[in-house]
Order: sequence, then C-alpha cells, then structure tokens
Amino acid sequence: MFSGSLVAIVTPMRPDGAVDLEAWARLLEFHLANGTNGIVIGGTTGESATLREAELRELTQRACAQLRGRVAVIAGAGTSSTADTVERVGWLSALPIDGLLLVTPAYNRPTQEGLYLHFAAAAAAARKPVLLYNVPARTAVDMKVSTVARLSKVAGIVGVKEALPEAPRVRELLDSCGKDFVVLSGDDVTARASNRRGCARGDLGHRQRGSACDVGDGERGAGRGRRRGAAARHALERLAPRAVCGSESDPGEVGAGADGSHRERDKITAHAIIGAVSGGRAGGCACGGCVALKCAHRGNFSQANEVHE
Repeated sequence: MFSGSLVAIVTPMRPDGAVDLEAWARLLEFHLANGTNGIVIGGTTGESATLREAELRELTQRACAQLRGRVAVIAGAGTSSTADTVERVGWLSALPIDGLLLVTPAYNRPTQEGLYLHFAAAAAAARKPVLLYNVPARTAVDMKVSTVARLSKVAGIVGVKEALPEAPRVRELLDSCGKDFVVLSGDDVTARASNRRGCARGDLGHRQRGSACDVGDGERGAGRGRRRGAAARHALERLAPRAVCGSESDPGEVGAGADGSHRERDKITAHAIIGAVSGGRAGGCACGGCVALKCAHRGNFSQANEVHE
C-alpha cells in the first residue's frame, strides 16, 4: 500500500510567520518531478505541534488538488490528546488523502495499554488507512513491538513508521506483524541497515534535498520506480557514513532550499538566520530566497542566528 520514498515535508513560512503557499506549491512540484512516492503533510518536520487546524486543512486541500493522485498524500493527524486526535482524524478522512499518520502522544508517556487504546480509538474514527508512528526521541515513549503487533490486528491500521534508531527493531516488527503490514523506516541513520534486515517496504524520512528518491525499497514495481531502484540502493550506500553529519535530525535542518532553489550539487548553501519576529515564529533566511525557515517553530527562538548547511 505504501512503499518507496515517502517524504515528511517541511511547511514553508514567510518571515512574518504565515504559511508560504507559493513555496508550498513549488515544494510539491519538486517532489513530484524527482520521483517521490508520497508526501506527509503536517508531520514533525512540517511542524505539526505548531500548525493551526485551518493551516493543516488548507495545506492538505491544496496538496490533494495539485498532486491529483500522482503520489500518495498522507496527513499527520496525531496529537497528545485522544479526543483531539479522533476529531482530527474525522475531518481529515473527509479529504481525498491516501492515509493518516498517527504519532504516539508526546509528553504524556502513556502505558502500552494506553497507547493501544489511543490508537484503537483513532482507527475506529478513521475512514482512511492509518499508519502508526513511533519516535521515542521526540515523544518520550517507545511503542513496543508487542503493542504494534496487537494494533496490526485492528481494522484500518495498515502499518508503522518506526523511528527508533535500532535496526533490529525492524526485524522484530516484520516477524511479529502480518505479512501485509507495512513497516517503514523513519530514521535516516539506520535506514540502510533497516532495509538490509528486511524493511524493504519503504522509507518515510524527512530528507528534502538532492534526489527526492534518495531512499526506497530498491525493488519497486514497474515504471519509474523500477528504473530508479539501482539509484535508490546506491543512495542508501552513501547515506550511512554521512547521515545527518552525526547530529540529531531536526525539522529546521531542511529549511533552506527545500524545493531545490538553493541546491548546489546535493548541498544546500549555508545561510545566516535572522532573529525572531513578533507573532511567535522565528525569522527567516537572510538570503530571502529560501522556501522555509530554519527556526520556524512558533515560540521556539533557541536556534535563531545559527548558520546551517
């Protein structure tokens, strides 16, 4: 159902903190032109914790209208509140999307039973396929393999994005869940190892630069996926030694040149970040041409004035 390179894309913003819809359109076209198999809107990389409901709705509607089914559209619907997640899943399911990505509740640190009940309730309200998302580094809770295995039997839950940076976890998931259950690698550093351990069903990462099909299953079916299989495998070989330059990945890292406008041979030119602005979101790139902000988080000014690559 979901395979290949599925990219959680940034939400481009203007210096005043408003969503840059023109840049959004360019970013979608960039991924369409470069062979991305699907996009995730409003994921962690897209600043799910700071997007307003109206913004998420407009971004999703515009993406569906522009892409017209040519790539999969997955909407981030997870929150730390079960009631809010159920409500969001409801209205997102009414849009022409292909799936929903539900992250484990952040900060709450629920029990494994709590996680099961949370996702089961969301799946019951969904009218689109549901992908679970486990990213302990950001949420402070690890959804265990046994819990995912239980949830894999819940109607409507079709897969998991596993971002625990331990490749053996992927093998455990594949062994514990049904053969039709989708397992996606969500960690750039271990993506290659995960694929070698059997996670050949796809990758759901946040990379925005270079070829949009940097990581894929390498065995995709007919058409452009098959032709690019070798390139995807080669990219995986290149990924491990330089993945995220040894630092923890962050949504802001992919800000500048997210649509390729400032790329130079798979490298984004360094841009200085100007300071915070009133309204909650931090300032943009000083070059004025970037399609997203390095430090776009509302209320998070800790990274202002950094220089990034």
